[in-house]
Amino acid sequence: MDDATCPPLTAVITGGDGDLAKSISNELKQAGFEVLAPGRDVLDVTNADSVKTFFATMKQIDLLVNNAGVCRDVSVVKMSDEDFDQVVDVNLKGAFLVSQAAVKLMAKQRHGHIVNIGSYSALSGPAGQANYAAAKAGLIGLTQSIAKEYGARNVRVNCVLPGFLETKMTRYLLENNEWCEELMKTHALGRLNTPQDAARFIAFLHSLENVSGQVFQLDSRVRRWA
Repeated sequence: MDDATCPPLTAVITGGDGDLAKSISNELKQAGFEVLAPGRDVLDVTNADSVKTFFATMKQIDLLVNNAGVCRDVSVVKMSDEDFDQVVDVNLKGAFLVSQAAVKLMAKQRHGHIVNIGSYSALSGPAGQANYAAAKAGLIGLTQSIAKEYGARNVRVNCVLPGFLETKMTRYLLENNEWCEELMKTHALGRLNTPQDAARFIAFLHSLENVSGQVFQLDSRVRRWA
């Protein structure tokens, strides 16, 4: 079949209003994707009906990036049920609901790729992030389980830990010089990724057709193997 007659690759990025989502969208468009990057008003990942409605009209999906996320940082004794539930609902259950809808199409197509945006918090369990760390650790398990379930259908699933990124949500933290100094000390290179760096990696990862069920840490924090 002539390439000119092939439909463009289609990508869906959840949490489309965020800085990382916008960088991923730009990178994928440059790579020739048709990109859908809905915000919460169009695709609420915590709402099963919203997810079902969004995917009901889709005929094809080649890449899903589960990017929607939220933080509610507080010590565990002060953490409310709502703080815990909201973070788990968006970061973990939301990724499950969207992946569930997408994988049905991907399995039918006999190809597809899901990239879950994880966090180093899943590996380090920082103080004040019991909810977020638990959700992101669960996301790694979700990644590996779906990869095993649907590998025979040529569906790939990977998890990317982009590292601490300067975005609208985190910029205020970097204005604290003392906090920023301590953060940089944990990085062997003493510097951070940008959303554009993470986006380039995700586009590259999509091109690696034999990679699935893997977790990729993109920064220079060095940790011992378990």
